[in-house]
Amino acid sequence: MRVIGGGLPARPGPDGPRRTAVLRVREPEQVDEDAFPTAKVYGDTTRPELRLITCGGELLDGHRPDDIILYADLVAVRAA
Repeated sequence: MRVIGGGLPARPGPDGPRRTAVLRVREPEQVDEDAFPTAKVYGDTTRPELRLITCGGELLDGHRPDDIILYADLVAVRAA
């Protein structure tokens, strides 16, 4: 997966490199790892969505205490 200009992650579709799913970041969120929004991240959705989760925040003893979450919606499927 790669993030292209305008915050649009793009990845190969279900039938491989012939199609690309284009997703638009709807909401970035930074939370303390002890306050991870489990239901919001892993809950059911009514449409195709993506959640990208990584570590963030200032380094504390070699550890980043926050989680950065990007919520993205499918906006198009393009032919390669």
